[in-house]
Amino acid sequence: MSITILIIPGLGDSGEKHWQTHWLKKFEHSVKVYQDNWDEPILDDWLTKLNETIENVNGKIVLVAHSLAVSLVAHWVEKHESTKIVGALLVAPADVDSPAHTPDIIRNFAPIPLSKLPFPTTVVASENDNYVTLTRAKFFADNWGSSFKNIGRKGHINSDTNLEYWEEGQIFLEEIIATSGVPIQL
Repeated sequence: MSITILIIPGLGDSGEKHWQTHWLKKFEHSVKVYQDNWDEPILDDWLTKLNETIENVNGKIVLVAHSLAVSLVAHWVEKHESTKIVGALLVAPADVDSPAHTPDIIRNFAPIPLSKLPFPTTVVASENDNYVTLTRAKFFADNWGSSFKNIGRKGHINSDTNLEYWEEGQIFLEEIIATSGVPIQL
């Protein structure tokens, strides 16, 4: 049985220098969710694309969401279920509920669902992220039943941070995969 790493970018997509783009190149069993409009996201449209991608994957899936995509995953769980999903790495969740931290263009993703997620998850946050406070990211993790990783001062954990293959994140991904019981080697 195989496991697919489903890369889910946030607002604006993940550029060439983003760790998600590096992971897509590195991991043979990775697939990206593509959106029709990266810059003016509509929740229902993004949910449709995420669900279609999940349905088209054979085997088990680990979600790897960044920023706005973390909220997308929480919304997807409210509306859908799939035994394919065995875990999720939720990186730098954008606080869509906070006008002080996120742009108005993504307000249609609010309120962010706070129900416990039905699969193992890890929330990764930074102490100096402009899109969410560390306290708020920890609040999300607590509500979702996620483990929580504070990785220090790494901004929004995106291209600007220049993480390249983000080896620390790969360790978190391996931990999620290990809890799934599905054998895969990164």
